[in-house]
Parts: sequence; C-alpha cells; structure tokens
Amino acid sequence: MMLSSYLLAQSIHISTKNMSLVLNAQTGKELKFVYFGQKLSDQDLNSIEKTEAARFAAYPVYGLNCTQENALSVQHADGNMSLEMAVQSVDKKDDTHAVTTTITMKDKVYPFYVKVNYKAYKDVDMIETWTEVNHGEKGIVMMTEFASAYLPIRKGNVYISHLYGAWGNEGKLVCEPLTPGVKEIINKDGVRNSHTAHAEVMFSLDGEAKENEGRMIGAALCYSGNYRLKVNTDESEYHHFFAGINEDNSWYNLKKDETFATPALALTYTKEGLSGASRNFHQWGREYKLANGNTLRKVLLNSWEGVYFDINEEGMDQMMADIASMGGELFVMDDGWFGIKYPRRNDHSSLGDWEVDKTKLPHGIQGLIDAAKKHGIKFGIWIEPEMTNTVSELFEQHPDWVIKAPQRELVLGRGGTQVVLDLSNPAVQDFVFGVVDNLMTKYPDLDYIKWDANASIMNHGSNYLTKDNQSHLYIDYHRGLEKACQRIRAKYPKLTIQACASGGGRANWGVLPYFDEFWVSDDTDALQRVYMQWGTSYFFPAIAMASHISAAPNHQTGRVIPLKFRIDVAMSGRLGMEIQPKNMTEDEKKLCKNAIAEYKNIRPIVQMGDIYRLQSPYNHIGISSLMYVTPEKDKAVFYWYKTEHFVNQHLPRIPMAGLKADKNYKVHELNRIDANPLVVEGQVFSGEYLMSNGLEIPYSHRVRGTQPDYSSRVLYLEEVN
Repeated sequence: MMLSSYLLAQSIHISTKNMSLVLNAQTGKELKFVYFGQKLSDQDLNSIEKTEAARFAAYPVYGLNCTQENALSVQHADGNMSLEMAVQSVDKKDDTHAVTTTITMKDKVYPFYVKVNYKAYKDVDMIETWTEVNHGEKGIVMMTEFASAYLPIRKGNVYISHLYGAWGNEGKLVCEPLTPGVKEIINKDGVRNSHTAHAEVMFSLDGEAKENEGRMIGAALCYSGNYRLKVNTDESEYHHFFAGINEDNSWYNLKKDETFATPALALTYTKEGLSGASRNFHQWGREYKLANGNTLRKVLLNSWEGVYFDINEEGMDQMMADIASMGGELFVMDDGWFGIKYPRRNDHSSLGDWEVDKTKLPHGIQGLIDAAKKHGIKFGIWIEPEMTNTVSELFEQHPDWVIKAPQRELVLGRGGTQVVLDLSNPAVQDFVFGVVDNLMTKYPDLDYIKWDANASIMNHGSNYLTKDNQSHLYIDYHRGLEKACQRIRAKYPKLTIQACASGGGRANWGVLPYFDEFWVSDDTDALQRVYMQWGTSYFFPAIAMASHISAAPNHQTGRVIPLKFRIDVAMSGRLGMEIQPKNMTEDEKKLCKNAIAEYKNIRPIVQMGDIYRLQSPYNHIGISSLMYVTPEKDKAVFYWYKTEHFVNQHLPRIPMAGLKADKNYKVHELNRIDANPLVVEGQVFSGEYLMSNGLEIPYSHRVRGTQPDYSSRVLYLEEVN
C-alpha cells in the first residue's frame, strides 16, 4: 500500500526493531539528517526534534556549498554545475516485510529530481538506502558524482574496521582510528570487487572495536562493481561517510526521463559490538538477500585441486565414488571439460566454447550425471561465462564482443589469452544467460554451477556503447551481469550457484541475490583460512562461505597441517572437500567420513545460527575462537584453534557467549582424535558458567604417542533439563 504525501510534521522517523533514523523533511527546504542509532522512544523522539540541530543535508549536493564533500554532482544541459534540492513530497510504502520511505526532492530552478529511499525491515535491524535520479531537461545532464548515501558520524573515539587483501589472501582485517583527513576504500577491477578491499565497513563508536559489546554502525554497499567508500574527517564535529559507485572514468550522461538508480547501502546499528553487527548482517542476508538463504547447503567434493585440468571420465567416476563413500552429497567437476576445435588443456584457450570434449568425456555430461545417480549423489559443473580466450571459436566468431580500447591492441589476461566479454551488449547478455540455460535444458538434473571470473577489465572500450557513452562501461557491465543473472534466477530459482572469482573476488551483497555462496579464497591453507574466514564473517554468514578440506602439503603455501585441523576449520563454514581422495589413507578417509556425518548434525546451527566471535587471531596471542548458537539458544557449536605452537606456552581460557545463563548444556567433542576423551566430555555446565569461565582446553592432542604441533577443538553444546 502506498501512502502519498503522508507527512504532517517535518520529522520523519524510520525505524526497525532496535534502531531509528530521523530526518527533517520540511517541504520546500533541504532534506536534513537528524539522528541514527538506538531506537527512540516517543518521548525521546519528541525531545530530539527540539534539541538536535539538523546540521547536515541527508544527501548533500554540489554547487552552493562547494567546500564540502558531496554525494551528487552534475552538469546541467546548459552547463550549470550547481544543484539546490528541496523536499517536494514524502511517500511511504508498507509491505509485508519492510516499510519504504521515499523523499522526492526537486531542484529549485531545474526540472531535476532526486528520490532518496529508505527501506526499513520489520524483523531484522537493517535499513537500506539508495537514490533515484531523473530530469526533464532538454539535453543531457552529466553526472560526475553519484553516491548511494551519506551518513554523518559524531566524532569521539571512533574506529573503522574493514577488509583488505589480495589473491589468495582475501578478507584480511584491519581496525584503525579515524583521524583528520580522508580515508578511502576503493575498487577499480571492473569485474571483481573484493580481492583487495571490501565494500563493507564497521564503525566502532566507543574506541577500538570489541566483539560482543560496544556501539557499532555497520555499512555494506550492495554492489558488484567498482565502488568508493570515503570518510572525510574535517574541522566539524563529525566524520562524513559516503558510499557508492566509484565514479572514476564513469561519469554518466543522463538522458531526459531516464532514471539512474544507485545501489543500496545497507546500514545497521547495535550495542553488541562487531559480532552483534555481524548477526544483523547475517540474518538480513539469509532472509532477504542470499539466493536460497534458508536452504541448507550440501557437502561437496570439488575436482580442482585433485586433478586440475586433467579431467577424464574414469577419474570423475572414481572421485564421485570416493565422496559418496564418505557421506558427501555432491560432486563438482571443475575447469577442463570443454572445447572441441580448441580443447581445454590449460588456461590458454577455449573459454566461450561450452561444448563437451568427448576425448575426455566419451559419454558427455549426461554420463557423469548418471554416474552420480549411481553413487547416490548430485552433480555440478564449472563455467566462466563472462570470459573468452583469443584462442577460441567464440572469439573467432565474435571479436567485437570483447572489451577493447579502440585503435589499441588487446591487453590480455590469464594464460596470455583471456579477455572479458562486454556485458553492456544485450547480445552478450543473451550469450551468458544461454551458457547456463543450454546446460540446464540439456541436463536438467544438474544441481550446482561454479561460476568463475578470472580477469579484470584491463583496457577501456566498448564496441556496443556509443562514442559519447564510453564512460558508462564499468556501470553498464554490471547492469548487464545483473540482467543475465535475473533471467537465470527467474528460470532456475533453486539451482545452486557459487560465485567464484579467482577465489574471493565476488564476496559482495550485489551479486549474492543471484548466488547461493562464494568461494572465500583459492588459498585452502587451513591456518590462513582462520584469518580470512574470520574477517569475511564480519559481513557474510557461514552458509555463504565455501570452506574446503584440502591436501597436505597445501597446494598454495606448501604448509603441512594435520587433517584434524583442516577439518575443524572447514567445518566453520559450508563444508566441502578440495582434495584427491585416492591419495588419502584409509584412516584419513575414515576421519573425513566421521567429520561429514558430524557436520550434518550441526549444519543447521552453523549455517543458520548466530555467530559470536570470541578471540580474534589478529590479537596474535596464539589462539582463535568463535561459536554459532541457534536462535532458540538450545544448541551451539564452539570452535577453538591454536594458531601458534611454542614450548611451555600459556593461552587464555575463552569464555563463551550467546547462551542462556539459566540453562544447562551438555558438552560433546566432535572430530575427536585423542586416545582419551576430554575431561569435560559428557559433563553439564550452566550457560552462566560457560559464559563467565569457559572450559579448559588442552593445548595439544595425544594420538598414538605423538603430539602434533597444530591443535583444534570443536565442541557441541546441547541444552538439557
């Protein structure tokens, strides 16, 4: 139901269960920000209307206050570079799950309009905000800045937590104070946006961030392309936070009556620290963003590290038999299965030629699906539909489909031949949709697709876009990707699709409405994964974080880590395997079989539960610990990893969190390898005791007289009467 111009007073109160956003929206005046934080009572709302000065525009624009940072800058058709926006109307739409408030503003001179939208969810503490810009001017209006949102944050002892990294080292965490000047977090990859940084941040308002206490603002830009997050700490009493599309080389020529919509910025507030903000993001993500976010994910084996490009029918059948024997539910055949004129033997050729290589797979994909059925599991496949190689039939037929600078030689990526298809082109969008549609039409029993993206936009140019709109490339690429994904999801809503992009390059809430999960990193080293998965969990739930048991020595780091530790780390996300089972001993297979069975028991807790991070590996005290708790708080899974090994070392005892203080919990260790059980095995403790004292965890394992240098524990807690 839409209620038009419902505003009677000048204040707008936008709220969720536990937080409030207050704006001043006096008709004919600038839209002003008043308050964002803990939910206000009616009395407090009435009082702040009288006492809190509306200091800043809620969506500042350029031209009449040029010294300030702005969310929107344009050049009108007549050359004027100024804006002066005034509130024209306020509308409210009340749906089943959310209330969306839209404030329409008009320039005081030009027929230029901005709609600022706020979508407040009723059952999770999240507000999404975005803008829609359009105009009725006679010519083109050039947009040079177009942030999704602006938020002033009161100065004090404010810290920012954000993620950074590189290929194989994604999701690393940094927490630092906000100091005078400008802090920017940007991406310019063009295709993937979360290898080197993330479009999500948290602001701790009470000094250096704590996990389960302290006031926290979380912000996540729901966008798959280039972004810019900026905090300007100026001479005022506030930090000025802006988030939106990175406008570098992306100015946008807005036609008359065209609407430009910015991606949403999701905002949350909590008094329960970093983990509290994470719980809000996870609940919102599972319920409203992530594809099939309420469906438990299968335990799978992926073929990549097992055989790399050496795909063959016998080998795939053997791997399927092995994972089935260990209790797995799905087998995924990775790269190397396609290409006729140019068979895919390595990464130098064949992308775009999505026909089965019958020399490797005589009975084709259907033969593998039939084999999977024989073994009682599902079958999945790898594709990279946004890319091609210069050595491919697709490139020979459609050289104009690739992104290329006019009058320049192609800049080539992976394998010395990889290039990016131009998704601004509707024909390319049709092709990308067709890659999935053709597979699913031929093989309707396909259960899973691993969708990879292994190249950046290295040279700027589109054969499809007009010469005047070449600056639209980065934006229109992701519009095209979204259109293709929307078509795929409309036709195949239950198909499981993983967002892989050279590993963790697509961990963002812009693509996840169309993907069920993402590959956290190509680096499967369990010790390094402790750090990467810790940071990634700030904004993304375990159900979306693919975490696999891999070989030792590890293929990326060469580190030799015991299987028990590798299993325990993988079990804190969506469990899978990235290994060649025929190279495992019978004891190793037995341990994995037991772990898979135990993971299935705790899967609802891990994938759907509330996270409580307890001890950060970034504190460098030799230990990392976290836990997941059911919403009912009747079951929990506690993880403990020793990250350093020294003689006569001393580690802290870890108090738990998230339990009911007045309930009792029975302790059971999962994946046990020790000759003797823990002294706490089978014992019952109150939630109060566990949250005040924790449990004493041995620093090492005792296995057949050996003492491994890595140790880890997974404890299952269940409420008892």
